Amino acid sequence: QVQLVESGGGLVEPGGSLRLSCVASGRTFSVYGMAWFRQVPGKEREFVAGITWSGDSTSYADSMKGRFTISRANAKNMVYLQMNSLKPEDTAVYYCAQSRSRNSIPRGELLYDYWGQGTQVTVSS
Repeated sequence: QVQLVESGGGLVEPGGSLRLSCVASGRTFSVYGMAWFRQVPGKEREFVAGITWSGDSTSYADSMKGRFTISRANAKNMVYLQMNSLKPEDTAVYYCAQSRSRNSIPRGELLYDYWGQGTQVTVSS
């Protein structure tokens, strides 16, 4: 069993920054890809960013490119999402997820086996 626990969400003004963290326990963390998704009430969960097991490759949704950065620290079983230049439309619950893949970065949530409970990010003045 894998447990993923997110932290770092909160209220931030437009243009501000937040860093989300996700700590994993259980299945060997370092051999699987990881990703961040987000969901707004009434809408489907959407892919935000993903990273391969080694951290050598990353992928971002178009609206996050240049503003968000995903990274991981395998020795700490951690994955991070640095979010800069935040906009009100970034308001959502953000989830980290562990992929069943090592070297690909799927964008469909069905290809992720484990999920955290989510952390709320609110961008508002």
